[in-house]
Amino acid sequence: MASVEVETELAPYRAAVKEIGDKVRQLKLDKADENDIKRVVNELKARKKVLEDKELELAPKAPSFDRVKLEDLLKRRFFYDQSFAIYGGISGLYDYGPMGCALKSNMIQIWRRHFILEESMLEVECSALTPENVLKASGHVERFVDWMVKDEKTGDCFRADHLIKNSVEEILSKDKKLSKEKRDELEDVLVKLDGFTSEEMHDTIKKYGFKSPITKNNLTEPVAFNLMFPTQIGPTGDFKAFLRPETAQGIFINFKRLLEFNQGRLPFAAAQVGSGFRNEISPRQGLIRVREFTMCEIEHFLDPADKDHPRFSSVADLELNLFSACDQMDGKGAKKMKIGDAVKNKVVDNETLGYYMTRTYLFLVNVGVDPNRLRFRQHMANEMAHYAKDCWDAECLTSYGWIECVGNADRSCYDLQAHAKATNQRLTAEKKLAEPVQITVTKAHLNKQAIGKKFRGDAKAVTQEIESLDESELQKVGEKLKADGKYDVTVEVKGEKKTFTLTSDELTVKQVEEVKHVQEIVPSVVEPSFGIGRIMYVVLEHAFRAREGDEQRNYLELPAIVAPIKCSLLPISANEKLNPLIEEVRRELGRYELSHKVDDSAGSIGRRYARTDEIGIPFGITVDFESEKQPHTATLRHAPTMQQIRLEISQIGQVVSDLVNNRRDWAQVSKEFPAFTAAEN
Repeated sequence: MASVEVETELAPYRAAVKEIGDKVRQLKLDKADENDIKRVVNELKARKKVLEDKELELAPKAPSFDRVKLEDLLKRRFFYDQSFAIYGGISGLYDYGPMGCALKSNMIQIWRRHFILEESMLEVECSALTPENVLKASGHVERFVDWMVKDEKTGDCFRADHLIKNSVEEILSKDKKLSKEKRDELEDVLVKLDGFTSEEMHDTIKKYGFKSPITKNNLTEPVAFNLMFPTQIGPTGDFKAFLRPETAQGIFINFKRLLEFNQGRLPFAAAQVGSGFRNEISPRQGLIRVREFTMCEIEHFLDPADKDHPRFSSVADLELNLFSACDQMDGKGAKKMKIGDAVKNKVVDNETLGYYMTRTYLFLVNVGVDPNRLRFRQHMANEMAHYAKDCWDAECLTSYGWIECVGNADRSCYDLQAHAKATNQRLTAEKKLAEPVQITVTKAHLNKQAIGKKFRGDAKAVTQEIESLDESELQKVGEKLKADGKYDVTVEVKGEKKTFTLTSDELTVKQVEEVKHVQEIVPSVVEPSFGIGRIMYVVLEHAFRAREGDEQRNYLELPAIVAPIKCSLLPISANEKLNPLIEEVRRELGRYELSHKVDDSAGSIGRRYARTDEIGIPFGITVDFESEKQPHTATLRHAPTMQQIRLEISQIGQVVSDLVNNRRDWAQVSKEFPAFTAAEN
């Protein structure tokens, strides 16, 4: 909650957003012209951005955080680094070193346990190579194309629409002498920009003299740029494909098999962990915007008429920081709300979506995201796909601002319907009716023998097209046949569109009475989608600390469960007498599968502690000359507090395992064993 002074300073910014938000609502109620609504929505976006920037400016800053120091630590200790660095590096591609690999692997393992095991999900692993026709059906081929312009001298690339938008907004905000006519003209550009052709973008850039934002050089004409990586399958190069931009489509394609595996019952959830690829024009901000990334995605299939969740009551009282679309339009901030109340009051559309939002929150906090820097922001109406019912992004506050790390979306029935239409496959489930019902259905009857003789090799494509039509489409076909005695059907054959005419001798459409014991439904889908690289960066930034009284001594305070290495093992000296004791500790840690790192390098014990603290090792075990006495003992150090205890080596594995897996905390353990005090330097 912001202080009274901060809220007083933010009040005029909030009022400015609310003023324009109310105007948008009124225009929609009045069913105003679409361009007029877009013009006001653009103004709303601009005012929201000003408000958010002011909120970030006034938010309390972590006194010890320095992004340059964090990035230096991550590179120096090889958490990750730019791929192909010795060749100059490639933007948007990163290699994970030993620490980064272990951290990422631990996160995915926790995710699997938290979702797949605890929620009894069905896990699949699908090919990253995806045929073009699959992504055409899903809409990716059409949607994943941007127009790009280049700096004529340096070759730097920019998205044309972003460049125009940023350039226009800069003129509108900075040029106070701009005439009303010119201002209206530029605002009209923003309104119509989404629908601009490449020629219109080029004309706009030329008309207003927009230049490269970096060098101020001239720009090339816009060229189409596909955000998916194209490839070919097979030696001929004829079978076009792409590297998948998301893992979800593989789950939708396998829906029938998964439903069958689940004995034909809804609801059920399927999950997949794997790589996604997007050929970003200008990747930036480290792991935040990259070209290859690891995704953990869930597709929860359920009855569109029943989106309740059997476990919702167990999370109903959990409070989340919700930033609803309504509050965004009113210029308000995010507010704490119990998820049960949010669903009851229709702030969140349904129980299943709300349930996954809480499970997302619990996972993020468990792996180290600061709950005070985590919110769920609802998509505005203009942000959502036309088929989506409700969408909430889990956003984390970083030095880059609020970053989307998880998307929670109710995707409705869109994907299954799209693939069913493209393949003429029934991607449906059956719902048992309480009582049989008699219904009238519209059906097509095809004279396949006559069609085969007439269209020969094209007959299969024609019949498949007719069989893929739903009832409403068949009714229109029937009306056309009745009126004209024929129906023209257009199909794609070997990449070429052809039109064929069917007569009433070859095709009839009739209404028939049927008794139904089950109802056929196309399931809705609730999809939580996790970007592991983004979450990993947020956790590292939120874990970065400086020792009190020693600002130069930085370290990572990672949760033990996610830490890449659980223990450091430090002999007090290089004396060979300690070697058997070191091996005894290693065997004990190995029994509990606890990762550890031995540091027997030169230097004081304090310096070695500092090295292990820096990379987020939560516990340090020191073997000293006191350890030689029977029973053999060692000291156990807790990195965040720097407190130490002494315990028997035979107890170390169990104690550290309990601490790592949250069965006990340090406060409990420090009461059970005697404290050990020694200077670290």
